[in-house]
Amino acid sequence: MAIGMSELKKGLKIEVDGIPYRITEYQHVKPGKGAAFVRCKIKNFINGKTIEKTFHAGDKCEVPDLQPKTMQFLYDDGEMLQFMDNETYEQIALTYDQVGETAKWILDGMNVDMMFFKGEAITVEAPMFVELKIVDTPPNFKGDSQGGKKPATLESGAVVQIPFHIVEGDVIKCDTRTGEYLEKVK
Repeated sequence: MAIGMSELKKGLKIEVDGIPYRITEYQHVKPGKGAAFVRCKIKNFINGKTIEKTFHAGDKCEVPDLQPKTMQFLYDDGEMLQFMDNETYEQIALTYDQVGETAKWILDGMNVDMMFFKGEAITVEAPMFVELKIVDTPPNFKGDSQGGKKPATLESGAVVQIPFHIVEGDVIKCDTRTGEYLEKVK
């Protein structure tokens, strides 16, 4: 199915020259003279790069054949990260580059959302919020301010800034999109 210029909007997934993109910014421009056009910033699903693209009246782009799947992260074998389809139990291995920043937020047995394009995994997203245990953080010292922060290494390998009153062994909730500490889990 082809998408025309008038149907473009932020967040829409499109295929340009055989590559799937997501529209991240959208601007409809109607110059004083000449035909209107749409200027978009589009992010490549495969390599993550953002480019600017202009669409004119009559330009068409395709809807990409994307299949979202929930997969379970099994383990890191040292070279690849192993995932399993929750429905078919089929396993796939992805490199650290393919998984990207998501790798620091996932633990064995955790479910992740994957996007497939033409049968190949192109994105891996951790849950929006994760609860992880702190494995390393500096001790608290008398006089540490209430509003200050200190670094903490989590069991998944991520490093976040936490308040001084939280100690090693505590479980905290983090936002994986921003990498921020949200709260201590009871």
